[in-house]
Amino acid sequence: WLKPLCDRAPSPTPIHPPPLAAKMSFGEGNPYGDPNWYDGAYHSPYYKETHKAWRARCRKFVEDHIMPNVSEWEVNKAIPKDAYIKCYEAGLLPVVVGPHSGAFDLVPAEAPQELDYFHELIFVDELARCASGGVLWGLIEGLQIGLPPVLNFGSDDLKKRVAVPCLMGQKVISLNITEPSAGSDVASLKCMAKREGDYYIVSGNKKWITNGIFSDYFTTAVRTGRPGMGGISMILLERETQPGISTKRMDCQGVWPSGTTYVEFDNVKVPASNLIGKENEGFKVIMKNFNHERWGFVVQANRFSRVLLEESWTYSNKRSTFGKKLSEHPVIRWKLAEMARLVESTHNWLENLTYQLCKMPKDEAMTTLGGPIALMKAHSSKVMEYCSREARQIFGGNGYTRSGLGEKVERLYRDVGAYAIPGGSEEILLDLSIRQGMKSKL
Repeated sequence: WLKPLCDRAPSPTPIHPPPLAAKMSFGEGNPYGDPNWYDGAYHSPYYKETHKAWRARCRKFVEDHIMPNVSEWEVNKAIPKDAYIKCYEAGLLPVVVGPHSGAFDLVPAEAPQELDYFHELIFVDELARCASGGVLWGLIEGLQIGLPPVLNFGSDDLKKRVAVPCLMGQKVISLNITEPSAGSDVASLKCMAKREGDYYIVSGNKKWITNGIFSDYFTTAVRTGRPGMGGISMILLERETQPGISTKRMDCQGVWPSGTTYVEFDNVKVPASNLIGKENEGFKVIMKNFNHERWGFVVQANRFSRVLLEESWTYSNKRSTFGKKLSEHPVIRWKLAEMARLVESTHNWLENLTYQLCKMPKDEAMTTLGGPIALMKAHSSKVMEYCSREARQIFGGNGYTRSGLGEKVERLYRDVGAYAIPGGSEEILLDLSIRQGMKSKL
């Protein structure tokens, strides 16, 4: 009754459908190459279907319109005007000024459903896959930090006349706070604005101004009163209609397409109606802007660190030394592991504080999250610095070359300083975070 084994019909090979996670995953699937919620096997309390749809929209734009042009824009040290227009036409540009800014109500662009800070995080994170701080700053940074003061404190006239063309990519705006003798010490700025009837006469210099060379509008911190923070105001200057504004490109180590600029204001006659907020209350406007600015730097810096990790991972599986792949050397695996733990932990921290921004009232968030965001910003630039050095060591000579296999690594190595200094240097922010913590316990 038992057939010989050779006479038995072969059992059909079971066909297993691909796991659901594989169907739902997004991206290329490289280890630690994207945030873990991109992997369908992972669960996240932060992201909904609206975020997933937005993510696909952002990636398509970056793949189609940004990635193919990065090298050219770096060499030219400028972003072409049509790139801003395309970013608006894709419905993406207005998101960088924050979900509570009302930006999407000012222009004919469709906001993502249930718009929140995670939509902005996703766009900036996806854009940073291009591995160029200069491209990000050239395309969105002036808008991200220069327009919110107008949206939050400006008159209705300024919002309609200035905000709309900026949000539509037709005009460029920059934030002008830093001076030759006043960086993180904002209260010491010297640029003067003297009231004469219905006008202010603005005179002084600004330095290291992102997008300044391209700017049509200049959101500017000026001194209108006594020394210190109590005598500062914010005002909007307009290049086209206000003579006396001159700009000169600065040659810097990194972020070349961002248009880092030295700005001079020579007795510029500015209507008093261009005042942003109230006279001598500009420091409040600046401080309200800082959390969003620093948070945005963290998004950029940590994706750059992730790019460095992903590039190193890929390269280590191709390059061979001493008869085996780089990834087969324990010291290289150690470097990859160190980079991965820093990138992943920073992103989890970023998501947590982004969630707080979504849930806290704006005024509460400004005070409660000031210290933690400052600490996170300093941490993220230190992580980027570490990853850029480790990536360069893994790439060797290729990571020291401005083209070829190590192009991204070489470029991001030069861009590190643009994340460690602007928006508050690491030293200032580390100290601020502790002082804020001590103050909250008093």
